Amino acid sequence: MNLIKSVLKEQGRSQVWLAKKIGKSFVVIGNYCNNKTQPSLRTLKLIAAALEVDITALLSPTKGKEQIPQE
Repeated sequence: MNLIKSVLKEQGRSQVWLAKKIGKSFVVIGNYCNNKTQPSLRTLKLIAAALEVDITALLSPTKGKEQIPQE
């Protein structure tokens, strides 16, 4: 999952603004924001640069690996 939508909201920016800024369609940005699809690393870097944030600000922390019970 990514946090693009929440960062846009925090900055008061729209998905349309981001789409124009990085040269992607509004539909593609909408899919990223709704976590229907995930951007490539290259695109994530473009988004981070456009939003002037560290790329890690766009990523949701993952849960730790679940432990598999030992037999």
